[in-house]
Amino acid sequence: MNAPVHGKFGMGASPRRKEDVTLLTGKGNFTDDNVNPNLLHAYVLRSPHAHAKFKITDISAAKAAKGIHAVMTASDVAHLKPLTCQALLPQVDETMVEPRDIPLLCEDTVRHVGDAIAFIVADSVILARDAAELIEVDYDMKDAIADTGTALDAGVPQVYDDRDGNLAFTCASGDADKMKAVFDKAANITELSIINNRLVANYIEPRSCVAEWNDNEDRFNLEVCSQGVHGMQGVLTGTFDLPKEKIHITTGDVGGGFGTKTFVYREYPLAMAAAKLVGKQVKWTSDRTEHFVVDAHGRDNVVTARMAMDENGKFLALDIDLVAAMGAYLHCYGPFIPFLGGTMATGLYDIDTLYFHMRGAYTNTAPVDAYRGAGRPEAAYLIERLVDQCALDMKLTRDEIRRRNFIKPEQLPYTTQGGRMYDTGEFVQHMEECMERSDWNGIEDRNEEAKKHGKFRGIGMATYIEACAFAGSEPAFLELGTDGMVTLKIGTQTNGQGHATAYAQLAADNLGLDIEQIDVRQGDTDELSGGGGTGGSRSVPLGGVSVVRGSLALAEKLKDLAADKLEAAAGDIELVNGEARVVGTDSVISLADLAQSASNPDDLKGEGTFEQAEATYPNGTHICEVEIEPATGITKIIAYTIVDDFGVTVNPMLLAGQVHGGVAQGIGQCLNEHTIYDEDGQLLTASFMDYCMPRADDIPNFNFHTRNVPSTTNALGIKGAGEAGTIGACPSVMNAVCDALHRHNGTQHIDMPVTPSVMWNALNNA
Repeated sequence: MNAPVHGKFGMGASPRRKEDVTLLTGKGNFTDDNVNPNLLHAYVLRSPHAHAKFKITDISAAKAAKGIHAVMTASDVAHLKPLTCQALLPQVDETMVEPRDIPLLCEDTVRHVGDAIAFIVADSVILARDAAELIEVDYDMKDAIADTGTALDAGVPQVYDDRDGNLAFTCASGDADKMKAVFDKAANITELSIINNRLVANYIEPRSCVAEWNDNEDRFNLEVCSQGVHGMQGVLTGTFDLPKEKIHITTGDVGGGFGTKTFVYREYPLAMAAAKLVGKQVKWTSDRTEHFVVDAHGRDNVVTARMAMDENGKFLALDIDLVAAMGAYLHCYGPFIPFLGGTMATGLYDIDTLYFHMRGAYTNTAPVDAYRGAGRPEAAYLIERLVDQCALDMKLTRDEIRRRNFIKPEQLPYTTQGGRMYDTGEFVQHMEECMERSDWNGIEDRNEEAKKHGKFRGIGMATYIEACAFAGSEPAFLELGTDGMVTLKIGTQTNGQGHATAYAQLAADNLGLDIEQIDVRQGDTDELSGGGGTGGSRSVPLGGVSVVRGSLALAEKLKDLAADKLEAAAGDIELVNGEARVVGTDSVISLADLAQSASNPDDLKGEGTFEQAEATYPNGTHICEVEIEPATGITKIIAYTIVDDFGVTVNPMLLAGQVHGGVAQGIGQCLNEHTIYDEDGQLLTASFMDYCMPRADDIPNFNFHTRNVPSTTNALGIKGAGEAGTIGACPSVMNAVCDALHRHNGTQHIDMPVTPSVMWNALNNA
């Protein structure tokens, strides 16, 4: 391979992902790939009931079964602490939200199907499953509640007997009296109630862990698929009451995370406790049904919103009442997710008054937590559906009502009623560009053409903004080796986003190397003392700045070393093609030789840090066009156009991939995916036979463009992009569906997901 030209891999270049060859040839290193013949395998005995008192009456047969090394119940882990919520909030009465912790193993009550009762360790998973069937459990069934919309009603079954109903918490922001005063005088009021359906993450790689107690080192080793080893280390030190150096955590390749691999799940400390008990490595791997039943779910909000307007359709006040499902326990960040969405409730609009009232509801279901976008997709969906409804009520076009209410350029930077500080953006411009690229005004002709074929069309837009890459830091550490390779260590965790490529191209550009000469290392608590992990679209905006600064610091040190070796001034040295060269001469030294000649190891190291004080705010317009076939109820996406503002782009190809993937997940929520529990709390959609994932023919070709305005809060001007596609997708798709229905028969609203049966019933019952 020929050496690259300096600058080939810098900001804005699109080198192909350097990690793909390894992954596509089956050489990835995923947790479940650990097939050490000496390790043991674990299986979790789970409750088949959504709500019951229980008693384990006999485990002797299980313990005596072939190949069994341990059968652990609640008493065996009583010395360990439960998994606690990390995001308790102040309530309207100024008390803190009361946590309901997740027991590692339930003692006498189960509160959702899949709740853990026993942990069995055996020579194989099959033997562990067989032994689990020998455990005798007596259940005393209790009534269950699984519906978010009725969970707070009087007289429904209670998840916790010691509470007065299923209310987990009540939080609010804004001035209720001011809001009421504005509504009392408003010329027009629009109201909309929506359901944001519950989702299962369905990453391609189910969760897995391998735990070991190392007697020689007097500490645990845990290999786990995660979104950040240091965050997990922090939680587990609390569970085991150990200093962090006693828990070593590693993560290799990860097949998707979407927020839901951020958390410590009970199987991880159980495997660790079992490994110490039996003196061998213990491996646990989820099957797909377990993923459906027990991993944290996403979304599941029931919400009513009202918009007060003047006679011209100017937004005056927004009133939101939201019920968010928490599931059976307060999961890691469960209460914070809808609260975070509330901070983005006003979207791109200049709304003077906001009142956001949020209640959490316990249900006999799997807990709910962060899923790609974590509250911001829910907020964007609500405000953009409401704005379309306002346009209908006010008899304004959908673009005109947005023009009248967008935050104006001269108002930026603008602090919202949710406390967010929008710094830059061209909101009208990206809306108009997207309208032009999508031929927004040609929908009437296309609809008439569709009617000739027994179908009808609709078009919808969503103008969105989100907060991501939140305040914080992510240091990067670089070191040149004697082989001329640079090792880059950073505390984020790739889950498929392409970190190895993005970080490497930033470092390679400043060091004059090929990206293959940058070894990006993540996922080992021994290699770095701390790290923020991956979530909230933070990795490249925060970590990328640190990588640039660290590589520049290393470059300066290398130039100083080379200047000494080549008897030149450091200012005359350039780094290119793996060499340090005196500019304009043939006097060179390879970086490998330079490293071998260095007497001080610190001369080969560079550290970059960046402390960001405020989030970044990517924004944009998505326009979706749909065609509906009344005979079958099938809704097909015909065209999808995007004009986004991501500030400065590191790698356009990686960016497009992130946006495409996010939109696909949004389309899935709109048209395919639905997590359904029956009235007894049984999950009816616990496999791909019943839970419909979007397929290739459900996803259109995307017409993707950017209209970037650099961020002022990020040192490189980056705004973050990992979740934006998901945030813009649902409102654009559903606004298109509702537009089609309104054109066809006057229907103004329908809830997600619009499956063929839902659409067929809506058309035939209208």
